[in-house]
Amino acid sequence: MKIQSELMDAAEAAEFLHLKPATLSNWRSTKRQKLPYVKIGGRAFYRAIDLQKWIEQNIVNKIN
Repeated sequence: MKIQSELMDAAEAAEFLHLKPATLSNWRSTKRQKLPYVKIGGRAFYRAIDLQKWIEQNIVNKIN
């Protein structure tokens, strides 16, 4: 079993998603999007695998 341990801070995750870090902060505080994150010492980190899954779940007109 391979464990994905690569964590990105909010700025790196925002860049990965082509968003502003403030957008991720807003989503965390309002729970507007169900994007998993890890809280460590008051900072939010994102796993690359969770970001990729979130992207897959938000594809519009996805063909199975």
